[in-house]
Amino acid sequence: MTENIRYGSDLVVDLLKRLGIEYVAFNPGSSFRGIHDSLVNYGSGNPQILLCQHEEISVAIAHGYAVAAGKPMVAITHDLVGLQHASMAIYNAWCDGAPVIVLGGGGPMDVSKRRPWIEWVHTALVQGNLIRDFVKWDDQPYGTTSVVESLIRSYRLATAKPRGPVYIALDSDWQESPVEKGLEIPPLRGMVQSAPISPDQAALEKVAAWLWHAEFPLIIADRHGPDPDAVGSLVELADMTGTPVIDMGRRFNFPGTSPLDLAGAEADLIPRADLVILLEAEDPFGCLHQRMGHGKDPVASLVPPGTKVVDISLRDISTRSWSNAYGRLVEVDMNVPGDSAIAVRELVSICKKLTRGREDEFRLKRKETLTRLRHRLRREWLETALSLFEARPIATEWLAHVIGEAVKGEDWVLVAGGLRGWPRRLWNWDKSYRWVGDSGGGGLGHGLGAAIGAALAHKGKNRLCIDIQPDGDLLMTPQAIWTAVKCNIPLLVVVYNNRSYFNSEDHSATVARQRGRSEVSKLIGTAIEDPPVNFAGLARDFGAYGEGPVEDPKQIRPALDRAITHIKNTGLPALVDVVCEKKERKGRK
Repeated sequence: MTENIRYGSDLVVDLLKRLGIEYVAFNPGSSFRGIHDSLVNYGSGNPQILLCQHEEISVAIAHGYAVAAGKPMVAITHDLVGLQHASMAIYNAWCDGAPVIVLGGGGPMDVSKRRPWIEWVHTALVQGNLIRDFVKWDDQPYGTTSVVESLIRSYRLATAKPRGPVYIALDSDWQESPVEKGLEIPPLRGMVQSAPISPDQAALEKVAAWLWHAEFPLIIADRHGPDPDAVGSLVELADMTGTPVIDMGRRFNFPGTSPLDLAGAEADLIPRADLVILLEAEDPFGCLHQRMGHGKDPVASLVPPGTKVVDISLRDISTRSWSNAYGRLVEVDMNVPGDSAIAVRELVSICKKLTRGREDEFRLKRKETLTRLRHRLRREWLETALSLFEARPIATEWLAHVIGEAVKGEDWVLVAGGLRGWPRRLWNWDKSYRWVGDSGGGGLGHGLGAAIGAALAHKGKNRLCIDIQPDGDLLMTPQAIWTAVKCNIPLLVVVYNNRSYFNSEDHSATVARQRGRSEVSKLIGTAIEDPPVNFAGLARDFGAYGEGPVEDPKQIRPALDRAITHIKNTGLPALVDVVCEKKERKGRK
């Protein structure tokens, strides 16, 4: 009888359950057939399997889920070849600080147990070398004790701030070998959790004094949120000190309902500031400089001489040599390593002591001035969107407005696709889960998988999840639609279809212009037309609802209403393809 035998892969499933892992995404492969069997027959579907058609989708789903849920899920890759497929998505997770646990089959490392050829070309020594420069940690344990400790350590390292992906290669022979009888997983207790890193108290006392006495302070939040407590503390600090906040959008950092929300007005506010506080800024240089275009001087500083700059972040702890996401070095007056959520709570506490119960008149006047500025900006943004209601191809601003109107009666979540900041300007940006974040490392193919993962995190909460999906990005991993249908993921996908790899089209035009050549050729090698892609038909072929292409701006709302009705009635994804303008992007390139 074999029913009572427990194998190495069974122990992996037991550990995943104990760690609270609910979902595992993978494209199947022989190197983890032991884990696959254990998930199905030993774990009885717990954790739940999400079958994907490419490893990049598996990791992207785990990425989106981790950011939206605030906890990891697992992606599994097939030995060396699957890991190479997944490498772009792992890099995206690294750039975004997403706590993804990637498991991979490996080996057998005992060469006497390898099948000829295939298990030789699919095995590396060690596999983690392939991605070591863009994960927090990797391991290739052998033996039961080593595997148990490795999995526990992987969870702790992935979730400890600054968060990031980890990778473990599990020997296929060990997976399929029996483990010792009576072996139990040790009590996890504090083994999987790390206390946050607190900033220096004396430094925060000094920053609080600067903030309290500044004539025009400014806070720029980049990856500070989306924890509700972190957002709430920032709202309290801004309100108490009359300080405007610019949310850079990598996370939900600050509600758009606050009168001190000035996202989108950085070019107006930074030159007026005598104090700028950066909270978890991924690229401080980029936050403080204005993009001027392509050429000899591509950026210009927005910070006036004499302005104090404070940088509060954990960025330096995760800095590596291979890929530099941190940008150019910025001169600051105070560099405060530590968790910005703790720093803001401490600043609130210190400032409360400074107030001694008295409101300060000039702070109140500053708040009133900023509130008027915010109201004016929002009015101008709405007027801009409404003025473009007849534009063809469909204008970005009008599309954002119509989507916002279609979902404003829903408990919505924008799980991917910032649409050049227009949803942030036009929608009711009130709750910390409304926006998952502007994530990834810039590689195409990330958006739909990440959107599915984030929607998975919100599944069962009666929320309408929305992915505003660029066409070029979608074409990298369109088969992710199948996984969304297979796993009953309710998701509204609105394809922002400008029928172009427009970023490259814009670069082509720039180079031609600089060289005195014709810009007509910019469409060669960049346009996604002749023939145009039938995205709605593609969605239907994968089993989802599909509608479009929508080219009449008046037809966007009816199409969205039909798609939303389908999602509510079936719990399945729906895609609406909207043909949009080509326009220079305002965000990062």
